[in-house]
Amino acid sequence: MLNSIGALNALNFFMADVRDGLGPFLGVFLQGKGWSPAEIGLVMTIGGLAGMLATAPLGALVDATRAKRAMLVAAAGVIIAASIVNYAAPHFTITTLAQVASGIAAAAVAPAIAGITLGLVGQEGFAHQLGRNEAYNHGGNATAACLSGALGYLFGIGAVFALMTAMAVAAIAATAMIRSGDIDHARARGLGAEGSAQHAEPTSFLALMRSMPLLILGVTLMLFHMANAAMLPLLGQAMVARGTAGDASAYTAATVIVAQLTMVPMAVLAARLAVSRGYWIVFVLALVALPIRGLLAGAVTHPFILVPVQVLDGVGAGLLGVAVPGLVARILSGTGHINAGLGTVMTMQGVGAALSATIGGYVAERLGYGASFLALGSIAILALAVWLIGNSLVAIGREPSPRPAPG
Repeated sequence: MLNSIGALNALNFFMADVRDGLGPFLGVFLQGKGWSPAEIGLVMTIGGLAGMLATAPLGALVDATRAKRAMLVAAAGVIIAASIVNYAAPHFTITTLAQVASGIAAAAVAPAIAGITLGLVGQEGFAHQLGRNEAYNHGGNATAACLSGALGYLFGIGAVFALMTAMAVAAIAATAMIRSGDIDHARARGLGAEGSAQHAEPTSFLALMRSMPLLILGVTLMLFHMANAAMLPLLGQAMVARGTAGDASAYTAATVIVAQLTMVPMAVLAARLAVSRGYWIVFVLALVALPIRGLLAGAVTHPFILVPVQVLDGVGAGLLGVAVPGLVARILSGTGHINAGLGTVMTMQGVGAALSATIGGYVAERLGYGASFLALGSIAILALAVWLIGNSLVAIGREPSPRPAPG
């Protein structure tokens, strides 16, 4: 029987394949059904916008509720049901509704896991456990991508749906193994220990957005994800359109595998840098990798370009996965609204991610895939500029993170 931390690690491993639904496989699947890049981008944007609108309220709900584990179980069930609908009826209206449901459910996952993590380990162990969370998450994604590529090649893309269902069942089992009594729900929202005299004021999103450090973080993330979110789906679609990808399922899986394998050591490195140098430097390194990624993807058409392009994706995502919740927890420590704050910045990054698919798809359809990667890379440069200028006005995350207690 796993203890609560072991179960949390298992949850991150198995939930990795569930949280994003079909991810890049959906674009390839719909492309095979005759959808245009603009149509694929639009339906992904609508689903992303639904998730965006739900993220901040769901973060506030994580702060307020003790049923954090139940939220994760419900989210996994909705995402799997939506993916099955997409496979069975890939029509625009039906797929749009399924993506809306999946987007809302997926929006609950990150704040719920962050709240459970903080409730289990507190601020002093948060950076260390965030690194482990992300390492297990990316390890799960890499494993699922390997299996998806193999099963998709042997049995067709329908096997990817079956694998997602199996991973969801395992994620639900892992969630159930986290002991409710081990979660300090006051500490999980950024207050003192359970039963302390501290009480949080009701959540005010307007008050949260008056926090200059939180606002700078949110705007930077919005621009980062506006540049980043569409790159992987467009990379798979570009190679399929050029006829250089071979088997579409296998190629799409390869793009995911390379990135996820890179993210595992990056997550561990991010946790160590946060403890020794602060979250600021972790964030800068993630931002620098993205414009280089866009330039390579736009300039080189050979299918092997996926290796350096997706390594850079792994660098950025692996570092940000630790830096973002860690920065929010430091900025809002003591307020009781850490998960609402995380939901708020995730809403802003959701705006960027949702627009990314439309921007990337539109430019690809009008000017070609190469131009779309260069356009997205330009937005990435703007994200880096905002973060550096913002930090010249107010220091964000420059102090080292608290070290975990020995043992």
